Amino acid sequence: QVQLVESGGGLAQAGASMRLSCTASGLPDSSYAMGWFRQVPGNDYEFVAAIRWSAESTYYADAVKGRFTISSDNAKNTVYLQMNSLKPEDTAVYYCAAERGIIRTLGRTIDYWGQGTQVTVSS
Repeated sequence: QVQLVESGGGLAQAGASMRLSCTASGLPDSSYAMGWFRQVPGNDYEFVAAIRWSAESTYYADAVKGRFTISSDNAKNTVYLQMNSLKPEDTAVYYCAAERGIIRTLGRTIDYWGQGTQVTVSS
């Protein structure tokens, strides 16, 4: 059984930093890429960032490029999202995601989702 467990959300002021973690268990093999999406009520999932376990290549949405950093600790099966210079528009539920091969940014082919963690940024 695959589980993606997020942690680290909460309330922050604009300009602050926050780190999210996602620990994966039960993935069939190391071919899965990991990523983060976010969702505001009433909207579709919005791609944030992604990383590939094996190649360690990363890519980001334009809205977070230069402020957010995705990284992984393969020994801990954990992916991190370091969020700096937070803005009120970053407020959303953040979801960890896993997809075989590569994270497709539309989010419609994700194989596994975490339960989500709320991030709220006040102005």
